[in-house]
Amino acid sequence: MMMSNPRTDAAPDAQNIARRVVRMLATSAVMGLLFAAPARAAEDPYDGNWHFDFAPYLWLPSLDGTLRFDLPNGSPNVNVSAGAILEELDFAFMGAGDARKGNWSIFTDFIYLDLSTDNATVRSVSGPGGVVEIPINVNTRSGMKGFLWTLAASYTLLRGPGASLDVFAGFRDAQLKPFLDWDFAGPLGFFPQTGSTSDTYVVWDGIIGLKGKIRLSQSGTWFIPYYADVGWGSSSSTWQALIGVGYAFDWGDMHLTYRHLHYNTDANRVIDDLSLSGPTLGATFHF
Repeated sequence: MMMSNPRTDAAPDAQNIARRVVRMLATSAVMGLLFAAPARAAEDPYDGNWHFDFAPYLWLPSLDGTLRFDLPNGSPNVNVSAGAILEELDFAFMGAGDARKGNWSIFTDFIYLDLSTDNATVRSVSGPGGVVEIPINVNTRSGMKGFLWTLAASYTLLRGPGASLDVFAGFRDAQLKPFLDWDFAGPLGFFPQTGSTSDTYVVWDGIIGLKGKIRLSQSGTWFIPYYADVGWGSSSSTWQALIGVGYAFDWGDMHLTYRHLHYNTDANRVIDDLSLSGPTLGATFHF
């Protein structure tokens, strides 16, 4: 077995991470220039008039889950482990919006992701002879492209100087396309030694949840944003949670959070178990 040179491998990885960091910083700068608004006195969002928020953000998720691909000559069972977040994220676009009048509001969240990772392993292949053991993986690469869209209506149950609490109901639409490229050390007989495949995962789920802020000072400058939902529908279950810290300005908020999204489906779907986890950095602009 050939051993790779650590210095040779490390340099491209470091360069790739640096390029991604620069690209994300540049994106954040462009967002700030496009959406920056002049300072103004803070308005009461519950005054009965229409108020609108727009929140561009960056989410750097790692991918962890089990994928099953149904092929004519066998069904590979793939385990994708969470790895370096910046190495897995190839491209992403994220944004959220909210329209409020009094205690009622409608909000939406849209995420487009393009993830790829070499940190994946074909654990087994089911074929005519049953489940067979896999030779050593030489090069197994997996990833996922697609979007997640959430739309919900919310009602404010609690609002005061110390905290706010909204309850909501809506849906989440996930349309994801996982792919797999494999290269084994030896042939399996019925299953090719090298190859690639992809499949499409489309699922709609109704969701319910809660969201709000906990203010850390009387002025409300520092606060803790939180969000949680759970849902059922095309998937067996799905849930999402977010928590972090934010700082309020006259024009809006800056926030740094950690977000986790999980899907659990039945065994005959291409995605059996999937988790996306990672930090988010964004800004909310008030209009």
